[in-house]
Amino acid sequence: MRVAAFLQRRDNRTVAQELFRFATEAAVSRWSSVDDRVMGGVSHSRLRFDAHGHAIFEGVVSFANNGGFASVRSGPLNLGAPRAHAYAIEVRGDGKRYKLNLRTDDSFDGINYQALFEAPAGAWVVVRLPLGAFHPTFRGRGVPGAPPLDPARVRQAGLMIADRQEGAFALAVRSICAE
Repeated sequence: MRVAAFLQRRDNRTVAQELFRFATEAAVSRWSSVDDRVMGGVSHSRLRFDAHGHAIFEGVVSFANNGGFASVRSGPLNLGAPRAHAYAIEVRGDGKRYKLNLRTDDSFDGINYQALFEAPAGAWVVVRLPLGAFHPTFRGRGVPGAPPLDPARVRQAGLMIADRQEGAFALAVRSICAE
């Protein structure tokens, strides 16, 4: 479910378009796991609602069977934000590195724009990722010559943990916004 809300400054100018607010159980219902199991691995993850009014991206990354990543993704939605110059995600982490993934089509496979961020353990923070931080990838590899991310065309969002970080993880998420 897309939240079509805009955050405003005191001077009443729009500063952010809220794409997701994970304040209810319904807010996580259209998200699904896409883990390394698609290629034979055994990692697993989920996005679940926490009664304190946020979502938790959690699971276990395993290197068994050449695995090593876990991710969740929203279903296709109109997440376009033509004037966006950055994305902001409000998180409370576990000290690990994560990626915010954005896709500009409705397909399962294809170009995925990824931006890496660190989530400090135990404290809520807003991480801002400029458009230039999003790099086009296909199945984890860079795509030379691919166009830069067009925020007007975003259709899916996701969270990922990879980069040789084996073991349990938990990332609490309150919201994802385009700024």
